[in-house]
Amino acid sequence: MRRGAVVEAAHVVHAVAVRDGETVATAGDAQLVTYLRSSAKPFQALPLAESYPDADPRELAIASASHLADAEQLAAVEMLLARADAGEDDLECGPEGEPPRKIKHNCSGKHAAMLAVCRARDWPREGYRLSSHPMQQTNSEHVAAAAGISERNVPTAVDGCGVVTFALTLERMASMFTRLESMPGGALVAAAMRRHPDLIRGGAAPDTVLMKTLPGSVAKGGAEGLLCGAFPDGTGFALKSADGAARPLGPALASLAARLGFDAGELAETPLVNSRGERVGAVSAA
Repeated sequence: MRRGAVVEAAHVVHAVAVRDGETVATAGDAQLVTYLRSSAKPFQALPLAESYPDADPRELAIASASHLADAEQLAAVEMLLARADAGEDDLECGPEGEPPRKIKHNCSGKHAAMLAVCRARDWPREGYRLSSHPMQQTNSEHVAAAAGISERNVPTAVDGCGVVTFALTLERMASMFTRLESMPGGALVAAAMRRHPDLIRGGAAPDTVLMKTLPGSVAKGGAEGLLCGAFPDGTGFALKSADGAARPLGPALASLAARLGFDAGELAETPLVNSRGERVGAVSAA
């Protein structure tokens, strides 16, 4: 990060790309183990796509999203709650925003989707976020299958919104996204994300920008500086900022994309803006 001409801060980003089961590009440690966090959401949305093949693409997109609680995003969450025959109080995430509300939590789409799946499969609604519930067990099965490993080899913990999160190597995460569209319901989820990239996050978020500027790509960010997805040719990628910062991910992704022949130039530089709205520097790949 340069303020003016002086480097004021630096971030280390580990990255890996996988194509046809082979690692084709790396930076740093491809075997770094970290939590999948919200990058798991496209896979956690698979049961929704399987349970409701006629679901509106906006429902599948918001189920895969870490949204910013804008009007369009909240409307999509409401669609899922209606499908689940549930209300905001049934969401088991915590409140966010001003005033604080559960529906404003960035994971409310995923939680509403889980309620809808519970309705379709006649599972109890209460405790759907717990590891002992069939909802989380089904998500665990999907993640392990996509990663190509046994469930017992996937360490888990509690995510920020209360559901289960999964620890994998970056290489496994990249491999997962090469398989997303071949999994039951995966093609529907990926198509919905591409059709509605602004529901996935919005603004200048790298996952949203990549899907808008590189047609055929799919991407999903996660907490603590994680970004995963697949380029238009199906090459999967995973990037992890060592210090958990999100701001280097766009430039790092653009750098990785360029090595693989893709132009993600809109992400190559993140402007640094002061409180007056003046550009005073930028974040870029070294």
